[in-house]
Amino acid sequence: MSTVIKVENLSKAYQLGDFGTGTISRDLERYWARIRGKEDPFLKIGETNDRTTKGESDVVWSLRDINFDIEQGDAVGIIGRNGAGKSTLLKILSRVTSPTTGSVKVKGRIASLLEVGTGFHPELTGKENIFLNGAILGMRKAEIKRKFDEIVDFSGVERYIDTPVKRYSSGMYVRLAFAVAAHLESEILIVDEVLAVGDAEFQKKCLGKMGDISKSEGRTVLFVSHNLQSVRAICNSGIVLKNGLINFSSDKINEVLDNYANTEHEQNTLSWVHDGANKKRSDYLFIHSVFISQSAAPTTSVVNREDDISFNLNVAINTKDPRLEIAIIIKDSTGNTVFITQSTDDIQENWPSIKIGDNHLSVVVPKNTLNHGEFILVVEAYLYRTEVLYSESGNAPRIRFKVDGNLSNSTYWTQARHGSYAPILSWKSK
Repeated sequence: MSTVIKVENLSKAYQLGDFGTGTISRDLERYWARIRGKEDPFLKIGETNDRTTKGESDVVWSLRDINFDIEQGDAVGIIGRNGAGKSTLLKILSRVTSPTTGSVKVKGRIASLLEVGTGFHPELTGKENIFLNGAILGMRKAEIKRKFDEIVDFSGVERYIDTPVKRYSSGMYVRLAFAVAAHLESEILIVDEVLAVGDAEFQKKCLGKMGDISKSEGRTVLFVSHNLQSVRAICNSGIVLKNGLINFSSDKINEVLDNYANTEHEQNTLSWVHDGANKKRSDYLFIHSVFISQSAAPTTSVVNREDDISFNLNVAINTKDPRLEIAIIIKDSTGNTVFITQSTDDIQENWPSIKIGDNHLSVVVPKNTLNHGEFILVVEAYLYRTEVLYSESGNAPRIRFKVDGNLSNSTYWTQARHGSYAPILSWKSK
């Protein structure tokens, strides 16, 4: 396999506020350094892109000292929190923006899907935009015609193909844009989180196509997503970005996702405590802490399936609103949702008792319910169909924990069972 993307010492800085240096002489000095190929003498260095702290300079490094190689046919997942630098990296690879320092070497044509409407002219019809995108990639008209019917069929917007795309919904935009990017003959496909705009059925269709592109057609795929299950299904390798730096990378995607889960989101103890930064998350509530408890004191990050498992939250309610919901989501080790329970499940009885100020909330999973294995607890909060306050892809508290203990009272079957649940049920006969 040959290297199709080589990134060396890549950095990208953005200046906050005014772009000038403050004096004409310094602006001229900066210009003179640029035309000689020298580094900007007034570029402040040393700060990372950590949005949770207030910086001392007006320069933010969205990316800093990035180095990696990507081989032909690789499907690479790029993951990290919001603001980690993922989209900036893809824009540099796609030649949308240029790096501040470092170099990017690309072998082959790139088709990118970064934002809704990327590469489309709003005044042109869907059909005309297909030919425009193909021409940008350097394809002949005959080549584009050969792919045209396949693109339209995949997108599902045949009825509107002769309509200017400015009249498309965001979902239709994404459908056509992905179909164009995936079917035109580029060696490298770059896809950002934009697929989240589409419906679930089309997302599944796109993920399947990206898998085919990499595995069957031997093309290279770079995929950014907060959906770790999708990344696991498509990608064979991955990169974790944190504050503009490469925090971890591996040619084994499971190692990448495990590292991200352990270092970025989840705490491998049975408790999560907010670090105190940005304490007022919203006008509605603030989650102080989350912890898991049992009657028997468990070891670190391990609970016994033979005892009731209690999930507990300490929450400050700032505004009492009937739309406010707090959800506990339990996922298995691969990211599949096992179950969701919400504070409004018992709204008739319990929700009115929540008061302005500090509240302790708890929900109990009966003993011998969860199976032996590893699970993830995620706490979300939102206003019903209005606003997300704590989201799984952003600031939601997360705890990774293990369930251990006997799987059965039977002396005949003591091996691990399949599934996330392993209840001990009573059998009767008549």
